[in-house]
Amino acid sequence: MAYLLFKAAISGILIALASEIARRNAAFGALIASLPLISILGVIWLWRDTSDPARIADHMAATLWYIAPSLPMFVLVPWALRHGWAFWPALGSGCALTFALYLAMVLMARRWGIPL
Repeated sequence: MAYLLFKAAISGILIALASEIARRNAAFGALIASLPLISILGVIWLWRDTSDPARIADHMAATLWYIAPSLPMFVLVPWALRHGWAFWPALGSGCALTFALYLAMVLMARRWGIPL
């Protein structure tokens, strides 16, 4: 249980740090947020828990396939906000679009024989 709390604390601190930096400097905060910190932490925790190179490789390969469907959200949300949408509907629309594109990616990957 202590290990789980440690992982959550480290991960949470990094997210809080990125949001605090973004509050002061949007561009620098965006740079930090764009780093694959969650992926790197996930791989570190997975390695510590399993020490399984095949599992790490599968995890990272699957992560690559999920990057592309998440990118349109970063186009839709700023566009919506700049066109008068309220924050929550803009964010919700971006999340809904991402979810739909994730679903499409899973279906296409299955059809193409790509394990996710």
